[in-house]
Amino acid sequence: MDFLRLNAIKVGKSELSYVFVFLLLLLILTVTGCGVKKIKSEKAQEFKNISSDELFQMLKSKDFFLLDVHIPKQKHIKGTDEFIPYNEIEKYKEKLPPDKKEKIVVYCRSGRMSEIAAREIVKMGYESVYNLKGGIIEWEKKGYPFE
Repeated sequence: MDFLRLNAIKVGKSELSYVFVFLLLLLILTVTGCGVKKIKSEKAQEFKNISSDELFQMLKSKDFFLLDVHIPKQKHIKGTDEFIPYNEIEKYKEKLPPDKKEKIVVYCRSGRMSEIAAREIVKMGYESVYNLKGGIIEWEKKGYPFE
């Protein structure tokens, strides 16, 4: 018994108050979620990359808005609805579909400009945005049609 008493940790009132404050802070952070909800909602609003093969299949029963954003202007994929320069999306937003739930597929020559445009379109509140990965370069390698 004396052995247990010698090795017992003595905790004073000041140490207990620190432990209490720590536990209270931990409880508050757990209840509020520390901003986790905000991070999840931002991640949910992303665009999806698609391949040339996927776009080709989608075009067979076209139910989306196809947007070329490459500058300078280039030959378009057959079925393109609109051309808006990637760096002027906000300026020409009236050319985009009014329904924010409508699917939008964005493409450019290599995929870089369309990634930038896709991010901007998502920021504008569109919920279903797709980017043609590899752009016209990959589309052409597959032998798919142009206008």
